[in-house]
Amino acid sequence: MKLLKNISIIICVTILFWSCAATSIKNTKTIKEEPVVIANDSLEYEITIIDPGFTAYLAGVAQPEGFYSKNYMEARNRSWVISWNQRAQNPSNYNQNIYENIIDFQSTINYGYEVNYKLFNYFLFAQRKYKMNLGGGFRSGRIN
Repeated sequence: MKLLKNISIIICVTILFWSCAATSIKNTKTIKEEPVVIANDSLEYEITIIDPGFTAYLAGVAQPEGFYSKNYMEARNRSWVISWNQRAQNPSNYNQNIYENIIDFQSTINYGYEVNYKLFNYFLFAQRKYKMNLGGGFRSGRIN
């Protein structure tokens, strides 16, 4: 009788564990990873980011739109684009899998809030994911 009671407790604990694990797995799969398009149609400007984890980063880690001012993000983007492009042009010194393309971002063009927001957040994401520092005082950390 005591053995039967212990087995039923183990079964209940096992069922509870598996139901919690299934819920956790379900929650992590709710964000479908898709390319993120950064575009301003009136300027005919577009960047497509295909980097696993960025969609989830935008949805769950990035500060919401409006948190940073457009001017602040433009200033950071100008600086980070310069660093990024220098690395992209130096494939012998930097990982070509990360810095595949040069980013055409000109300081004299008003790209709008959305373009600056997504580009800014991509730079934050990339610095954390790839443990790099593009300058500007943001620390790199690990994205799980």
